[in-house]
Amino acid sequence: MKRLLLLVPSDTYRASDFMAAAGRLPVEVEVVVGTDRAQASEAFSDGGVARFDFADGKAGARQIAAHAGNRLFDAVVAVDDGGVVLAAHAAAALGLRHNGIEAVRATRDKHLLRAALAAGGLPSPGFRLVGATEDARSVARAQTYPCVLKPLAMAGGRGVIRADDRAGFEAAFARVSGLLGPDDPLRILIEDYLPGQEVAVEGLMDAGHLRVLALFDKPDPLIGPYFEETLYVTPSRLVARMQARIAAATERAAAAIGLHHGPIHAELRHDRDHLWVVDMAARSIGGLCARALRFGAGISLEDVILRHALGLPQDNLIRERDAGGVMMIPIPVAGTLKAIDGLGRARAVAGIGDVTITIPIGENLVPLPEGRKYLGFIFAHAADPATVEAALRQAHGHLRFTIEE
Repeated sequence: MKRLLLLVPSDTYRASDFMAAAGRLPVEVEVVVGTDRAQASEAFSDGGVARFDFADGKAGARQIAAHAGNRLFDAVVAVDDGGVVLAAHAAAALGLRHNGIEAVRATRDKHLLRAALAAGGLPSPGFRLVGATEDARSVARAQTYPCVLKPLAMAGGRGVIRADDRAGFEAAFARVSGLLGPDDPLRILIEDYLPGQEVAVEGLMDAGHLRVLALFDKPDPLIGPYFEETLYVTPSRLVARMQARIAAATERAAAAIGLHHGPIHAELRHDRDHLWVVDMAARSIGGLCARALRFGAGISLEDVILRHALGLPQDNLIRERDAGGVMMIPIPVAGTLKAIDGLGRARAVAGIGDVTITIPIGENLVPLPEGRKYLGFIFAHAADPATVEAALRQAHGHLRFTIEE
């Protein structure tokens, strides 16, 4: 029997999808769920559940080793950002295949990531690091425009703001600084703004080689002032030459960071003949977006990740023939969610697989750049990417959210 440890942060969307994938594995597997909060264990009625220290990787790894005892784990998998550093520490302590701890740490710190990519010779924007308590007016005077301000450790576009002049910079600086809590680095990364369209690469690293599982186009332009991701559609409609360049740049970026094993999710920008790696994570795509992907005989991305982690054979990693896509439903305004109308009409649109609302009625909504959540996810599959995109937009157009500001 194989033994698998899933590290599940309490704020993830993905616990149920990974647990379902574990239940579909072709071998007998004992699954232990490691979580960061005691109350999170209520979500897992089957199998073992243990609480570990996710904030301190070394301490958490000691706890995991003690929990394993003489029945060592065959794989440790982090289902989301919050567990990737602990997973690297634990895998190292248990002698499992893993990415280097410092490499994984770089994916959780935007300045370390940017420095690693630049040092690896990849095209990079100009960037500098400033203290969050510095005088914004002085920093703004020394800055060229347009630029983008980023907190170091937040994901999903949270706290990322474009500034086009000094006044905009000072306002953005105040907003980003205000987001930083006691556990966040009190520093802000400032980068030159990169033009062009974004794409996302979903990949699997195996002994340093990249297997591209999917290349997503992002049809909505991400030009700021905030960078709220909405549409992901695959396969990409880019020409084959650019797709090959994107794959090569992603593999080079992973090598520059030091990622050689397991899932990666990369964000890149292209503008005419220019190409930049914007971000890379040592985990798969976030939220519920993986539900837009199916491989081989209908297996999920989570199936692929778990089989790879356990060293199980994978006969077919070819994405299904149909195009797929997801829309992350943005929060239009701050306030309290009172009602949702049009779900039936949205779900009835041809090509729509599901519309999943992830924020309950009565909850307060906070849009980007301060917010960290989406209203939900819309999924579509069709014969071609254009039809998928049209279905997602049509379904979203049917939804009406009553928000008490």
